[in-house]
Amino acid sequence: MTGEDFKSGQIILIDKPLTWTSFQAVNKLRWEIRQAFNIKKIKVGHAGTLDPLATGLLIICTGKMTKQINTFQGQDKTYTGTFVLGSTTPSYDLESEIDQTYPTNHISETLIHETAKKFLGTLSQLPPVFSALKKDGKRLYEYARAGEDVEVKPRMVEISEFKITKIDGHQLDFKVVCSKGTYIRSLAHDFGKALQSGAHLSVLRRTKIGDYDVKDAVSPIEFIASLSRQN
Repeated sequence: MTGEDFKSGQIILIDKPLTWTSFQAVNKLRWEIRQAFNIKKIKVGHAGTLDPLATGLLIICTGKMTKQINTFQGQDKTYTGTFVLGSTTPSYDLESEIDQTYPTNHISETLIHETAKKFLGTLSQLPPVFSALKKDGKRLYEYARAGEDVEVKPRMVEISEFKITKIDGHQLDFKVVCSKGTYIRSLAHDFGKALQSGAHLSVLRRTKIGDYDVKDAVSPIEFIASLSRQN
């Protein structure tokens, strides 16, 4: 593949590592492509943010393919991961410390599976305050980390599949297929409340965006290595 190929437009499937931001992944690939082919300027963008504590499929587009980003963002996404019952965090995941604990003795496996069914279909969901959504030009997480209160408006999302795939004490493994704009952290939080308890997200992996599968993705390091082999 040549520099002209990247400028004319490529789709790169990246398996985003833990702790990387989606922005870091885009910046790293842009820099490496520019260095490998001595390109002064090239458009590179991603089709759907993954939180730093999530791993999995990131669709990265280069050149003219960046015009397709909105199309990819609108496709259904599939996630797997783990909820932890009995406690909540302000960020709804492990970015922040546990702030409250709740009883779990009343929760049976039957109740867990029956409650999961209630989250299928069109739902009103409140995004986490610790999110990259913007309000008045600032990211919501900037307000949250500064300890400022901010009003977050609910949004309608569609969940076409939600299964609890394994129950191990307080840890619930799950699979979710959902629409654009769904926050799995919010789903964890709402699921805990629906169980008359609390819950937070401890593991998240995006496995599919539309027909694109993480099984076909490479790590950033593997992608960079492929560039050096071409030169």
